[in-house]
This record gives sequence, structure tokens and C-alpha cells, in this order.
Amino acid sequence: MPNGELPMPGLSSAHASGAPVISAHHLDLTFQTNDGPVHALKDVSLDIEKGDFVSFIGPSGCGKTTFLRCMADLEQPTGGTITVNGTTAENARKARAYGYVFQAAGLYPWRTIGGNIKLPLEIMGYSKPEQTERMQRVLDLVELSGFENKFPWQLSGGMQQRASIARALAFDADILLMDEPFGALDEIVRDHLNEQLLKLWARTEKTIAFVTHSIPEAVYLSTKIVVMSPRPGRITDVIESPLPKERPLDIRETPEFLEVAHRVREGLRAGHQDD
Repeated sequence: MPNGELPMPGLSSAHASGAPVISAHHLDLTFQTNDGPVHALKDVSLDIEKGDFVSFIGPSGCGKTTFLRCMADLEQPTGGTITVNGTTAENARKARAYGYVFQAAGLYPWRTIGGNIKLPLEIMGYSKPEQTERMQRVLDLVELSGFENKFPWQLSGGMQQRASIARALAFDADILLMDEPFGALDEIVRDHLNEQLLKLWARTEKTIAFVTHSIPEAVYLSTKIVVMSPRPGRITDVIESPLPKERPLDIRETPEFLEVAHRVREGLRAGHQDD
């Protein structure tokens, strides 16, 4: 809250009752265009529990990002229901229940890294000392301490994305929505950021919904993997990960990891065959 107090996790009615943090039931979304209707989502039902790390994977145009945007109240479904923290997506947005990380870092080039992170805190009315304290704390979380006076153009692409994640964490929302944040990065940087994101998730206990096109990334990061079909986007499989919470990168070479990756790949193939 702007008075300097951190919100206490687990006190919303949804959490107290053990209800899912995010719950979609028979969700549909159809866009009306000049070329006719576009069916983005069809009969999507899913529950995301507190502390889950859920990845959404599927071909381009399958509705992964659209589903994420429905959670964030950036798109409005044309059928079915979706709740966030036991209330409507609109109410959750107004209550600032989530931070959102886009595909591009989206940092303002004329503001320093610290200034970019402080921006949502300024808008929300936090005091200047509280803005600075929170900015320093989240920079430490993403291992960017000491870079607050740099400008975005002085940072690598991977560092810019870490700053974007820090900005989404600054007001301490319980939910983090991430739309393919590492898709434009090279494999070495992506691996490093995947490791950092898992450590961040373990430290903060956020509920994370994560969109990706990468099977290894989805399997490595997630407690639950949601496989989606080509448009209209439908859920073809939901895979509960058997992997331990502590995951070094070399876990990707284990039989357990490869078995999950195979199931994801088969789910993607099945979705294409059903189309």
C-alpha cells in the first residue's frame, strides 16, 4: 500500500478459501474484423493455484497471449467466465493484483533504469523514500543492483528484460503475467534468465503465468504446462510436472525431463491433427 506497508500474501478471500488464484470456465473470445470473425479462444477451462508456475505453449496464433490478456483484463471474453483472486479480471486489474511483463522490455529510453522501475510506483502514489526502497529491493532480486542510474541503451537485451521484470515486481503483486519475455534473446542468455527466473519465483512465491514457444523452456520452468491447439485456441493437454522444484540446467538431460518434453511435443502434434 502507498503508506509503505507491504501487502500480506494469502489474505484475499480466494486464497483464504483455497480457491484457485485464476479460474477460467468455458472461455470464448471472438474478434470481429473487416474480414469476418476471428475465433481466438474456444471453450477454455483452467484453474491456476497459488504459487503455481504455469506455462502456455502452442503454435503462433493459438491464443496463448490472448488468454494471458484476458487474465489481465486487456481483452474481454465473448463467452464463459474468468476470475482472478476470486473476483472479476477488471476488479483484479483495478486492485493491481498482477504485474505484466511484455515480449519487449518496453523501457522508456529517457528514464534511467531506476526511473523506469519507479514509474508505476509514482503513478500509484508511493512516497519518494518508499519508491527508492522498493526499486533497490527489486533490482537486488533480479541481480541488477548498481545499475539504477544507467539508461536502457547502456544495458544488454537480457539486462533490459530483467529490469522489465523488476518493474513488474515493484508494487509486490501476488501474480506475475509474462508474455514470452525471453523469446528474442540468444540461447545462452535465455538459459541464464531461465535459471534466474526460477530462483526469483522460489524467493518471492509469486503465482506465474508464462507464455512461450519453447518446449525446453516450458518444461524447465513450470509446475504445470498447458498445451494449446491452433486457432481457435483450445487446451489439448495440461501436464503436471514431476520435476523437483530445485532444477539445475542439466536436469534437461534426464529421462524425466525428456519424457515430459515428449508429451508436450505429442500434444502439439495432436492439436494440429485435430485442426
